[in-house]
Amino acid sequence: MTAPIAVQLYSLREDLAQDFAGTVRRVAALGYAGVEPFGNPDNLAEAAALYKELGLTVPSAHMAIPLGDNQDRTLEIAAAYGLKRVILPGLDRWETVDAVKLSCERYNEAYAFCAAHGLAFGVHNHWWEFLPLDEAGTAGFDILIEELDPHIFFEVDTYWVQVGGRDPVKTVADLGARAPLLHIKDGPANREEAMVAVGDGVLDVPAIIQAGGDHTEWLVVELDRCDTDMAAAVAQSYTYLVEHGLGRGK
Repeated sequence: MTAPIAVQLYSLREDLAQDFAGTVRRVAALGYAGVEPFGNPDNLAEAAALYKELGLTVPSAHMAIPLGDNQDRTLEIAAAYGLKRVILPGLDRWETVDAVKLSCERYNEAYAFCAAHGLAFGVHNHWWEFLPLDEAGTAGFDILIEELDPHIFFEVDTYWVQVGGRDPVKTVADLGARAPLLHIKDGPANREEAMVAVGDGVLDVPAIIQAGGDHTEWLVVELDRCDTDMAAAVAQSYTYLVEHGLGRGK
């Protein structure tokens, strides 16, 4: 059975700033099954009510690391959305292996807090986690696999994996059940050029999704930036995934 499709709302941040409710309603009208919010919203209660009204599931959300002053707000956001997965959207940029290990201590502490409150905690990668940190070519991502609590999940940003020089198909397959969420995006797979609608770039999207198999609970479309109309690219991405039998709407 194909996984449901959500959209990371960061993709539509400019439209949301102009017309939040209208933009979300257009996402629902496209057929998306869910949304993945980001940040610390000022309109939390209103947003949560709108998602519920439109039948949009909130499977996960990107937010600040749940440590210190962020902890109460993390619980508030999770309760409002009725979600179970908290995701750290950006990891530290490391220069040494030891620096990665120090970060992992913080991430593990964040996981412990979430677990104590019935929440899962996961991390989302970019390209820099795959840069070599020593002469042996060890990358930060490799150390994450070893040092993170095994219950911490990965939301694999498949595009940034390829930009970072790794094979996203193999990465998703190797992580297996530890990667229940996949960020699906497409483009030229370099750091300089903008992304394009899913299906129009160089990523082998069908192979990536096949690699996740039954472990994939959600496909999350995200385009960080786009030279064409972002709303149109988000719509085209959904259509591509559904028409090719790679994911499903609500």
